Amino acid sequence: MCNATTQTMSYPKRLEKFEKNAHSLATAQPSVMKAFWGLHAASVSPGALDSKTKELIALAISVFARCDDCIAHHTKDALDAGATKEEIVDALGVAVLMGGGTSVVYATHAMEALEQLIKSD
Repeated sequence: MCNATTQTMSYPKRLEKFEKNAHSLATAQPSVMKAFWGLHAASVSPGALDSKTKELIALAISVFARCDDCIAHHTKDALDAGATKEEIVDALGVAVLMGGGTSVVYATHAMEALEQLIKSD
């Protein structure tokens, strides 16, 4: 469950906080986090699908999974991989298909993240 602080935190700040906390976790659990970040890098590297498509999939799953920090992370990474606003919104439509009403709520979070992250660049 979210607390009031995380509910009102901007997505750029949420992403910054996640990165700081991930660094702390990596300090405490270096082998686990090295393996996780290796998995992350391998998973979004170009293969049969390009990195942009993989980030759009990760964002849709983040919405479905109801993970605001994941939404912040994968919205930023999708933008960095060259995804357009229209492509991101299209991926959110797929998340809504798969997750119904709750995914609508988190898709609106992703829309907010998208707007904030576009403005922060």
